[in-house]
Amino acid sequence: MTSATSNIAFDDIFTINAIDKEGKKFDRVSRLYAHSKNYDMELTLDYNIELFPLQNGQSFALALASSLARGGTQPAASGADGATEDAEDKDRDVWRPDGKGRRGLEEDYEYVMYGKVYKFDTGTSGTVTVYASFGGLLLSLTGSFRHLTSIVLGETIYVLMRK
Repeated sequence: MTSATSNIAFDDIFTINAIDKEGKKFDRVSRLYAHSKNYDMELTLDYNIELFPLQNGQSFALALASSLARGGTQPAASGADGATEDAEDKDRDVWRPDGKGRRGLEEDYEYVMYGKVYKFDTGTSGTVTVYASFGGLLLSLTGSFRHLTSIVLGETIYVLMRK
C-alpha cells in the first residue's frame, strides 16, 4: 500500500491463473482471474483485450485510486469573497484525451477504467469482497478487509493497470 496522502486505495502485483474460464461472451472483452503477490487477494476483472492484451500466467500491476491526481487532495482555497476555487481545481484535474490539463496517475499506467463501487460482501474470518462496475465491465476483489479499508461503497474509482 502507499502513503496516507495518496489517492491510491489499493495496489499490488497480480498473476493471471485463468482467462475466460466460463467461456468467452463478448468479442473484445475477456474476464481474467488472478491472485496477488503481496496481499493474498483474488481478482476477477473484465477488460478490453484490444486495448490491453493479456495472457494466462502473465503478471501485471493493478491499482485502485479515488482520483487520478498525484498526491492527496488539498483543501480548497478561499477567495476574498469566501468562495472556494474547488470547481476550477476540479476541472484542471480532469484527464483529457487531447493532452491538455494536469498530468496524473494515468501517465504511469497503460490501461485505465473509471467506475463505481456498488457492493461489499463480508466473508468469513475477516475477508471482504469489493465489487465495482466500469461501464458494464466488472471487478471483484476478495481478501483481507485490512487492505481494502480505503475503498468506499458508492464512491467512484479508477482501475489502473500496467504490465
